[in-house]
Amino acid sequence: MTMHIQLPISGMSCANCASRITTALNKLDGVEATVNFALEQAAIDLSQNAQLPVVLESIKSQGYDYGEETLLFQISGMTCAGCSARLNKMLSALPGVISADVNFSLEQARITQVPGVQTPASLREQIEGLGFGAQLAQGSASARRQQLLAREEQESAAAHKALIQVSISVLLTLPLLVGMLAMAGLLPWHLPAWLELVLATPVQFWIGARFYRGAWLAIKNRSANMDVLVATGTSAAYFYSLYLLLTLGVAASGKLYFEASAIIITLISLGKLLEARARRSTQSAIRELMALRPETATVWRGEAWQSVAVDEVLRGDRLRVLVGERVPVDGKITSGESELDESILTGESLPVLRTSGDNVLGGAINRSGVLEIEATTVGEDSSLSKIIALVESAQMGKAPLQQLVDKVSAVFVPVVMAIALLTLLVWYAIGNDFGQALLAAVAVLVIACPCALGLATPAAIVTGTGVAARHGILIKDVDTLQKAHAIKALIFDKTGTLTQGKPVLASWSGNEEQLRLAAALQQASEHPLALAMREAVSGDALPQPDEVEVRVGAGILGKVAGHEVAIGNPSLLSALGIPMPTQDEVDSDGATRVWVAIDGVAVGIAALADTLRPESPAAIATLRQRGIASWLVSGDAPAPVAHIAAKLGLDGAFDSVLPAGKVEKVEALRAQVDGLVAMVGDGVNDAPALAAADVGIAMGSGSDVAMETASITLMRSDPRLVADAIDISAATWRTIQQNLFWAFVFNVVGIPLAALGYLSPELAGAAMALSSITVLSNSLLLKRWRPKAGNRVSVHPHI
Repeated sequence: MTMHIQLPISGMSCANCASRITTALNKLDGVEATVNFALEQAAIDLSQNAQLPVVLESIKSQGYDYGEETLLFQISGMTCAGCSARLNKMLSALPGVISADVNFSLEQARITQVPGVQTPASLREQIEGLGFGAQLAQGSASARRQQLLAREEQESAAAHKALIQVSISVLLTLPLLVGMLAMAGLLPWHLPAWLELVLATPVQFWIGARFYRGAWLAIKNRSANMDVLVATGTSAAYFYSLYLLLTLGVAASGKLYFEASAIIITLISLGKLLEARARRSTQSAIRELMALRPETATVWRGEAWQSVAVDEVLRGDRLRVLVGERVPVDGKITSGESELDESILTGESLPVLRTSGDNVLGGAINRSGVLEIEATTVGEDSSLSKIIALVESAQMGKAPLQQLVDKVSAVFVPVVMAIALLTLLVWYAIGNDFGQALLAAVAVLVIACPCALGLATPAAIVTGTGVAARHGILIKDVDTLQKAHAIKALIFDKTGTLTQGKPVLASWSGNEEQLRLAAALQQASEHPLALAMREAVSGDALPQPDEVEVRVGAGILGKVAGHEVAIGNPSLLSALGIPMPTQDEVDSDGATRVWVAIDGVAVGIAALADTLRPESPAAIATLRQRGIASWLVSGDAPAPVAHIAAKLGLDGAFDSVLPAGKVEKVEALRAQVDGLVAMVGDGVNDAPALAAADVGIAMGSGSDVAMETASITLMRSDPRLVADAIDISAATWRTIQQNLFWAFVFNVVGIPLAALGYLSPELAGAAMALSSITVLSNSLLLKRWRPKAGNRVSVHPHI
């Protein structure tokens, strides 16, 4: 049995830590893992449940920790302490369960587990399998939120502690700058040597303790990381200065390098503080999405409204949503109407009117009226859960460039150590000045820290996919992110993608009363064309038809309010002996025409057509401006397909195409185009073509199969978002390339400058800190991205 888990990881100090954990986990049999330093999370696939303890032990043995969640059940049916002991033993043995505490007197079971391994439903089944009753008191939705809140509190406390430490470090280091000014000839005196020691020691061993801890972990695991470089460089400067002080005494004043080690640690600690803040900002999308999950729902149970945990809501339950509340789960409105704010789910900035029979999304805010809904999708199958899973999956992926960077980083630190040693020996051999040689070597060690390299790709991916999700564009994986900006041709499905997906009355040649009689007769039919005619009539209730007769393939006839009414094609009128009227309109518009006769006289022609979405012309025009070809594929007859293609100015169209044939059209277009081909669709019949295309794009209003097959899902049925999806892909990919450029520039330029003595250790420390901040700040600029093609303005710019 395979298992996939998303595991929070704590204790990582740089991207090399993430690479080291990944390497160690992937060496285990049947384990595939990716660890993301920017997210501080691991995505792990296990071929067997039994491997989970081995994975957790591997993480612990490397000196890191992982997150956990707690679920609370109310237990019924226990008769003695033996029952609680038996239940406790069973729960403790389940995969992923870290600890279980069953309390007989309180009739409660508190289960602490690795996040996401056991669902509330699976645990309830296990408990009920032993003959006990179980009701969830605190479930996975609230537990996950509590876990996030606890993590935020820990991060906040750690940030506060780091700020205090950095502030103290700055106060201790500032006086040491006097020594630097004196050595530069700007001051005629030095600090006493003993005072330099007193000031530098707490900075080295208290503020810098994190670097020693990280270095020890790396060495223990037979690898090297940023901490090794910093600890080695600063220790060399500190202990050489201490040696001079102990051997020369007061004569050592002016020859010490305590200020170099202290300033390096202070600057890098400050950089790490700013880096942590920026990393938390890149992670905001998931936190905001998780915050949308209400902890409770108001459900009709036992002839009364009851407040229950949202995990206890079952499919088919009747729920009430008051004004200002979030919709707890996906559902269908059974009573009431209201405007719903779905902005954070779909990117639609304005509230949307929803009325009886409409579907609603869990997480949407009820703005204006009381609603009663029937739960249709709950738990991990809900739209919000799928959105979170998609975003998490995309953010955890590794681009090919990042995989290359990981390989470079693995050998980078040992190479730098060798360069630093060579620098030390060459400088000493040339100038016979160990102090100057040491400074050059320390500068090499410090400037070479590969943090920026490790953050360059994940920081951009996390921010880019997060902001895309905020605007209703869900990108499934990094591979899609890499491909989408290179799309050169798009094939659009017609029905439901570029069109509304249902016919409407495009024109009517008779009068309003005649149309009302025709619509009244159509009440006896469920045909989509009949529905279109009914929806075209507003006002008072329609009279009921009598003596209805349906003639398959021809039409329908019956009596309405004392009138004989017939609706159908020319063959129906011919069979009834009714003369055909003159047809002024042509059939080239792709509409389906039906004739209406009342009391034996043809009174009008109704043209019914699946009309274009209002956004479709702008969507195609935007793609054309960007040099992307747009094609149409449909199973419809040639006339309506040709009409739509001509109206939109498409590059080509395929009509009368069966579902299996759509794959052939994708492959045929790929052979014609110099670039990638994308497919845009919304139905089950589009799924094969979505999978066959280089990039599959599904409309969020479509089928679940289409959404699961596609690599990009648009949460709004707005084809203009196709261009926006390409835009955010291009913006993210551009940011990744910029980040890697800057990261390499700092290292490639900095190392030779440091080795040649043009870069002091202090400047090297500042540059090293600046490199990580530059990469993260550049990534955070993606949060300013807004959809251009849709001209949307977000009401929640904070994600």
